[in-house]
Amino acid sequence: MNIEERTEKKSLTAEQIAEILPHRYPFALVDRIIDHEPGSWAVGRKCVSMDEPFFQGHFPGKPIMPGVLIIEALAQTGAVAALSLPENKGKLALFGGIKNARFKKPVIPGDVLELRCAMIKSKGPVGVAEAEALVDGNVVTRAEITFSIL
Repeated sequence: MNIEERTEKKSLTAEQIAEILPHRYPFALVDRIIDHEPGSWAVGRKCVSMDEPFFQGHFPGKPIMPGVLIIEALAQTGAVAALSLPENKGKLALFGGIKNARFKKPVIPGDVLELRCAMIKSKGPVGVAEAEALVDGNVVTRAEITFSIL
């Protein structure tokens, strides 16, 4: 994934993310945007805590973050990039599809997910993004996400 490193980063707090995305607790899965380029890419962070509500049942005695929620966190990160464009203000980014999702390692309490999502093509309101989640610099999840902006 080609996400540029810059000296001057465009970060967003949880409050600023809430101005862009409609997701709220317990479904707001991005704590911070570390850097982003509106309409192009975003890098986010999710601090995985034992207090997450999904750990009550997934799995008792062996807590593992559900893969579908890692994908959702990646999609929310990409949605920040897509919806940060002035012409998309107030719109929604919805899933259109998930391709080639791979889960390489479990995500557990105490992990800090680095969420990377980069747009690779778009036509009208439909777009495709490459997404990957890392823990300690190692890829734990990778997928291609299709979305539609309404």
